[in-house]
Amino acid sequence: MWSCEIVRSGAMIIPETPHQNKEEREVFTMRVTHASISRPEMLSLVVIPLVLLAGCVNKAQQSFERPPAPVSVATAEAQDVPTYLDAIGKTVAREVVSIQPQVSGRIMQLHFTDGANVKKGDMLFTIDPRPFEASLQQAQANLSKDTALKRQAEANLNRDIAQAKWGDTQVKRYGELVEHGVVPREQYEQLRASQDSLNATVEADRAAVRSADEVLKVDHAAIESAKVQLSYCYIRSPIDGRAGQRLVDVGNVVNPGGSSSGNSGSGNSSGSSSGSNNGLLVIEKLDPIYADFTISQNDLTDVQQQMRAGTLRAEVRLPDTTDAPVIGQLTFLDNAVQGATGTVNLRATIPNAGHTFWPGRFVNIRLVLSTIHQAVLVPASAPQMSGKGSFVYVVKQDSTAEQRQVSLGQRQGDLVVVEKGVAAGDRVVTNGQLGVTPGGKVRVEPAAGSSGGAAK
Repeated sequence: MWSCEIVRSGAMIIPETPHQNKEEREVFTMRVTHASISRPEMLSLVVIPLVLLAGCVNKAQQSFERPPAPVSVATAEAQDVPTYLDAIGKTVAREVVSIQPQVSGRIMQLHFTDGANVKKGDMLFTIDPRPFEASLQQAQANLSKDTALKRQAEANLNRDIAQAKWGDTQVKRYGELVEHGVVPREQYEQLRASQDSLNATVEADRAAVRSADEVLKVDHAAIESAKVQLSYCYIRSPIDGRAGQRLVDVGNVVNPGGSSSGNSGSGNSSGSSSGSNNGLLVIEKLDPIYADFTISQNDLTDVQQQMRAGTLRAEVRLPDTTDAPVIGQLTFLDNAVQGATGTVNLRATIPNAGHTFWPGRFVNIRLVLSTIHQAVLVPASAPQMSGKGSFVYVVKQDSTAEQRQVSLGQRQGDLVVVEKGVAAGDRVVTNGQLGVTPGGKVRVEPAAGSSGGAAK
């Protein structure tokens, strides 16, 4: 507020102002009435305050002019940007194998260290092979014995065949002699009976040879079974992966389908979900790895349409790092919506050569659906909120700020898509919005480390 005071003949005169209240006007009137002032003096007392009053008004009006607000600006850019769905997922090993014993025996040797990377075929455990080696040797001995018996049966067959051929010759000759009456018929009949017996012996010998063949097949099968049992003593990795913590130590006796006698004191920290009480080790394949996540059923139509058009790209990153995301592909879409949550399960397959991702860990997943061509982008710090929605300040050529209502789209890192309200090339205020008034002057200052377009 302003005021002007004049002291004349001991009386104080306060000129009337637009903000003068009633009491002040009454005091002013009383002082003028009781003052002993002549007409010329009165005139001068009235004119002088009016002049001073005009000066005070001009000073007040000049004090209301605001200086330009210091701001930082960035230029809106037009780029091709993707549309996407963001979700939180969990990584899952592509293959999980629980190593279990297939034969009973004592663990004789360990061929790996806990947490080691193993290749398919690498030796893991050795179970005492001596009982199975003995069984193999026994089966091989049975094969040798039965092979000799077969040879004997074949020799008997050859002998009896030769005797049967000689008997046939004798029967034919005695048949001719009987017709000429040289030998009695009784002798001929006796010779035929002997021949029939020889033929039966030959058939029996052939059956013995066939039986020996079958015995040899059984022996060969027994040998193969013994070899398989023996091979189970040498447990190898069935996949490429990373070994967990061993569940048994050297000296433990293990049994197929049963518990081990004396589990390792370290316990099971591998996180296996197999629930088996006779497992020896859990191996998980980490490269590639799965990333499981869910989307709302409201987004299912967009995902299905994009899957028909081609393979969907998934960008996966750890929540506690700023590294670039790992690009994978959407490889699974569940065949039903979960009734309790209204969501759909999806799975992306991502490369994991450096074992950056670990099974069971939460990750941020961005499922890229399509591309918006020449979308307008501004720094995410430019839009502000008001009762009417989001707005930005656009700096015009005359250095005044224009307030524009905008419609925002998805975030793209430090930028955000403006669907309506800003055109490419417009300069938007990114810092100092609190000091800006619509239509007011601004002073553009360089923005250090601006994440948007180049400041003008």
